[in-house]
Amino acid sequence: MGIKQKSKSLSVVGNELADSFIQLEVLNGKKMVDVKFPSFAGKLKENGFPTLEPSPLEIFQLNIGKLCNQTCAHCHVDAGPDKKVENMDKATLDKCLEIIKSIDTIHTVDITGGAPEMNAHFRWFVEECVAAGKKVMNRCNLTIIEANKKYADLPEFFAKNKVHVVSSLPYFSKKRTDSQRGDGVFEDSISALQKLNAVGYGKAGSGLQLDLVYNPSGAFLPDRQEVLEPEFKRQLKRKYEVIFNNLFCITNMPISRFLDYLLQSENYASYMEELVNAFNPGTIMGLMCRNTISVSWDGFLYDCDFNQMLDLKVATNGSQHLSTFDIEKLKNRKIVLNQHCYGCTAGAGSSCGGEIN
Repeated sequence: MGIKQKSKSLSVVGNELADSFIQLEVLNGKKMVDVKFPSFAGKLKENGFPTLEPSPLEIFQLNIGKLCNQTCAHCHVDAGPDKKVENMDKATLDKCLEIIKSIDTIHTVDITGGAPEMNAHFRWFVEECVAAGKKVMNRCNLTIIEANKKYADLPEFFAKNKVHVVSSLPYFSKKRTDSQRGDGVFEDSISALQKLNAVGYGKAGSGLQLDLVYNPSGAFLPDRQEVLEPEFKRQLKRKYEVIFNNLFCITNMPISRFLDYLLQSENYASYMEELVNAFNPGTIMGLMCRNTISVSWDGFLYDCDFNQMLDLKVATNGSQHLSTFDIEKLKNRKIVLNQHCYGCTAGAGSSCGGEIN
């Protein structure tokens, strides 16, 4: 069925928050708001971390493009059907593949978007990564499988290549899911999950891993995974005969469309205060920025996907782009920090793999 979009991208409507510089000005209390919070870098120092340094590079994450069949209300990428220019070309993917093959410590290639499957070179790239002996993780919005016949065989393609599928599902009810992602999303998502189950995903002993991602629909922190996961499993199995492996609980980052939502709803100050007050030093060593490199559609390098959306490139002179990729320089860099980092360290912590602590 067709999806009725709830939102438009910030860039399309001419919202000044489409500019990453403006977002950073807001986060640092210099624009749109009259409230400032303790600096995240200072908070780290107070807790015995004068700097944040990387561990060996294990995960090569690439945002293959911002083109998407959905325009979700809280998207930190500001992705959508109108983002037809910001998509990775084959030459850039070739360079990614060269780097992936050359570094033994990289065991996982994490592909995100947008809807990554809409990139013209997506399937070729997945097959090449698998052939190189790397695990492929794909962040799928589920509805792409239902979008049109072009994507209908994605479950079989994923299964053939043993792709680890990580799928967005805001909740196990239609009302809460559609309110965040658009009318019709829930029904299409359930249909896609049933098709993934049909080829073996989520089933014990299949070797086909299917994880779901939950993020709150409002200005509050997610509940603990250990509480939400059993309820998600129970409700989806009982109502729809859907099964999956793990539920990842991810905190909404105060950037892009979610930042716009916080400002429009007058929840910005209270949400940031909640993040700051929930700072947990036990999350620091497990932050995803420590063992991950994030690559943008045009080949620039970032410490994480969130830094990428704020255009905070790696602090490595002479190695900020795939064309000048230097693993030795990257090993010795200091990770770039800003106020949005409170989102990853609040409560149980948050990463692309869910809770940290």
